[in-house]
Amino acid sequence: MAVGTVLVTGGTGYIGSFTTLALLENDYNVVIVDNLYNSSKVAVDRIELICGKRPLFYEVDVTDEAALDQVFAKHPEIDSVIHFAALKAVGESGEIPLDYYRTNVGGSISLLRSMEKHNVSNIVFSSSATVYGDATRIPNMIPIPEHCPIEATNTYGRTKVMIEQVITDQIHAQRQKNQKAGKPFEQWNGALLRYFNPCGAHPSGIMGEDPQGVPYNLLPLLGKVATGEREKLLVFGDDYASKDGTAIRDYIHVLDLASGHLAALNYLREHKPGVRAWNLGSGRGSTVFEMIKAFSKVVGRDLPYEVVGRRQGDVLDLTANPARANEELHWKTQLTLEDACADLWRWVENNPRGYRQDPPSELLDALKASKHKN
Repeated sequence: MAVGTVLVTGGTGYIGSFTTLALLENDYNVVIVDNLYNSSKVAVDRIELICGKRPLFYEVDVTDEAALDQVFAKHPEIDSVIHFAALKAVGESGEIPLDYYRTNVGGSISLLRSMEKHNVSNIVFSSSATVYGDATRIPNMIPIPEHCPIEATNTYGRTKVMIEQVITDQIHAQRQKNQKAGKPFEQWNGALLRYFNPCGAHPSGIMGEDPQGVPYNLLPLLGKVATGEREKLLVFGDDYASKDGTAIRDYIHVLDLASGHLAALNYLREHKPGVRAWNLGSGRGSTVFEMIKAFSKVVGRDLPYEVVGRRQGDVLDLTANPARANEELHWKTQLTLEDACADLWRWVENNPRGYRQDPPSELLDALKASKHKN
């Protein structure tokens, strides 16, 4: 008997696929909608290989309200949504802002409209630490708490700020409307999950991040340098006010991040808080050079890099204060930076073509053997 049924938008993407896996492993049913713009349908097969359950999949663009309506109509059992579907590259967002606003903000509005029509009242939103902008501008805001003033410094971050506001207004409006009409209203809830830098892969080595174009994030880029696909890593700026001059980020293993989404969904269903924001991070800040060192250690050799100028919109320090999530969601990170590096290298080394190849048979055999043990 399923606990509930969740629509996961962007469910074949990196974090979406791992969250789908966590939901299935915790007795939820999952319906994925994804337009496969920056992901692969193969993720669905890998999810099934790992947990023995298969999510339903529809190739739907989140900006297509009519198509979303059809999915909700076909699956009246859907009671909650976890919303990942978005464009996500900071640099690119400044070059094609209208695409970002249309997909991210417009897509969220289509989704919320469709949810309202089909009376689906819980949404967990994949937001980002970029909503805080440069938190070093305010005294005593590092590590960053949820009450840090919001001030995004790039287009991608601004889309996330807007969506947070749209969700907040919509949940409040639905609650007020139902309350006035003397109807139940507490079922309308939203979780705004602001997270930091997801990394790592599944420890089995058969599921990980598989960006379709050039990856924009540090660890996948390092992975490509390690396999020889890229000549070197570009380090954007070594003149920050950190111990080694490079920017500080809070890296979180994707398995921990997925369990945070599950914890937030369970909290909404149980406590009905209205709208609540939580930081999902480790609280540990690591510099770019520290990350290069940690990943080089796992690979077994120094990886080449070149320092270039800072990127527009980049900030010095994005480290989370995860105390609220620790206390309210009873969630905290379990896995280390070293775990993330080892898991990522296992994925990249064995699957240099990502989902465009079959996983090595020895990894599949090891996965089967571990299942029999359990």
